[in-house]
Amino acid sequence: MKFGFWPQSAQSFDTVQSLAQHVEQKQWHGLWLADHFMPNAANTNTPMAEVWTTIAALAATTKRLRLGTLVSGNTYRHPAILAKMAATVDHISGGRLVLGLGAAWQKNEHDKYGIPFYTVNNRLRRLEEACQIIKALYNEQSTNFTGEFYQLTDAPLEPKPKQKNLPLLIGGGGEKLTLKIAAKYADEWNVWGKPDLLQHKMNILDQHCTNINRDPAQIQRSAVSLVFVSDDDAALNKMSKLSNRPLMAGNTREVQDLIGAYQKIGVNELIIPDFNMGLGNTSRKRDQLDLFIEDIASRFLE
Repeated sequence: MKFGFWPQSAQSFDTVQSLAQHVEQKQWHGLWLADHFMPNAANTNTPMAEVWTTIAALAATTKRLRLGTLVSGNTYRHPAILAKMAATVDHISGGRLVLGLGAAWQKNEHDKYGIPFYTVNNRLRRLEEACQIIKALYNEQSTNFTGEFYQLTDAPLEPKPKQKNLPLLIGGGGEKLTLKIAAKYADEWNVWGKPDLLQHKMNILDQHCTNINRDPAQIQRSAVSLVFVSDDDAALNKMSKLSNRPLMAGNTREVQDLIGAYQKIGVNELIIPDFNMGLGNTSRKRDQLDLFIEDIASRFLE
C-alpha cells in the first residue's frame, strides 16, 4: 500500500513547502492539495492558497513525490484550459502529476465569485464532457468536440504531458453518475470513507466497469481518512466526537488494524490529511507525520 499526505490549504506556502520537502525525505508516496478558494463556513476570510499555482511551485521544489489535486472543481475552469495547465505542471514536475477532477460541490465559492453552480445533474454532465475533452486533447493531434456544454474546434494541446498517460483521477462517491463516469474515464478514483463504505462503493464501481466491458483492475483506488494515534482513551473519545470526517483513531496496533482493513478491500493508496495534526505547530505536525509513516504505516509500505 502507498500513503499520501494532504496538507490543509489554510497554511502559508512556506509551511506547505516545508512539509512537502519533509515528507519527501520519508516514505510518503504522494502529496495532494484541495481545490478551494475559501472555507465552507460562515467566515470565508481565512486565507487559502489557489491549488494550481501552489502545485506548480511544489512541482519545481520537490523531486520525488507524486503531486495531485483532490480534486479540481470542473466548474472553476474550462476543461481545455485545465488540461493545458495540468500538462504544463506535469512537465515542471518531470512527470509526477495526477489530475484529480470532480463535479464541484462548494456552493459559497460559486455564489461569491459569480460562478454558475447549476444543478447536481448538470454539473455531472459537464464533468463527463470535461473528461472526454481532456482525454482527447492528450491523445489527439487536434480535437474537435461538440457537446451540450463545451465546443472545441481543431483545438491543439502542445506540448503533451510529460507522462505518456497523465493519470486522471475522479473524486466522488455518487453511485448512479459519478462512479459511472469514473468507470468510463478514470485511471484512479478517490473518496472519503471507512472500509465498509469503500467496499460498497467499489462494488458499484466494478459493476459499472463490467457494464462497459472495462477491467475494474485498470482503476487504482484511494481513500481519505483522518488519523489520531494515542494510548489515552479520554483523548481518543474526545477526538472521535469532534471529528465530522472518517477517522482512524486508536493506539499503534489499533490504527494498523484499521489500515489493514483498507488494504484488504483493495485500496491502493491511503491519503492522510493534517487537518487535526499539530494545531498550528509545524514541528509537532512533522513529528506526528513521522510517527505515522515510520511506526505505523511502515508495516504496509510497498
